[in-house]
Amino acid sequence: MPIYFLTGDSLLFPDPEEAEPDGLLAIGGDLSLPRLVSAYAQGIFPWYGPGNPILWWTPDPRCVLLPQALHVGGRLTRALRTSGYHLTMDVAFGEVIDACAGTPRPEQQGTWIVPAMRQAYLHLHVAGLAHSVEAWLDGELVGGLYGVSLGRAFFGESMFHRRPNASKAALVHLCRHLQAWEFELVDCQQTTPHMLAMGARDMPRREFNRRLDCALRHPTLRGSWMERGRAQIAGAAAASAPSAHS
Repeated sequence: MPIYFLTGDSLLFPDPEEAEPDGLLAIGGDLSLPRLVSAYAQGIFPWYGPGNPILWWTPDPRCVLLPQALHVGGRLTRALRTSGYHLTMDVAFGEVIDACAGTPRPEQQGTWIVPAMRQAYLHLHVAGLAHSVEAWLDGELVGGLYGVSLGRAFFGESMFHRRPNASKAALVHLCRHLQAWEFELVDCQQTTPHMLAMGARDMPRREFNRRLDCALRHPTLRGSWMERGRAQIAGAAAASAPSAHS
């Protein structure tokens, strides 16, 4: 398969089916907001290391978690119940992405969250398209994750933990909200034992892209998800309250 080189004057990507066996599709381009939105809408994401050109990927198979298929075992349920974690959304996006960048990962040399990537996702966050979930303990950020949302699809980028199960708590919190908002998929990008244990599965790229197309037919939930969650809780409480005339 040929490797495609992107130019700065076009947002077009090659057909994902033309990717290399490892998922590499194209090189170059930039991390502008329009290009990132175009990429994610086609199931393509950037991932590269310091000193390297921008690399664009679309793996086959793709690790995907359907929100309704989230698995939380009894042991994890008990651990989360007694953890004391306070969960929030979109409260500390910059801190979460910095913590993800600073977390050592045995399978990686250095971090792929280079300064240009950090800045690009901060722009997505300001635009209401990138979101974070935070786990706090006694006022300290101890875990979290961040990703991109388009339509009813969430594209997970990275997660971290500084206390046991803190990243899992963030994932469970995210999926509970995604279930309520009728999201159709969480793109985990790469397969890990951690995600498989939480209910994710490997999905052929064509099936993933078909499901993604369906998810993108719905409006994107832009803006603060913390505020949206509060409004949802308030609305549910109002709906369940007894009528003054009952």
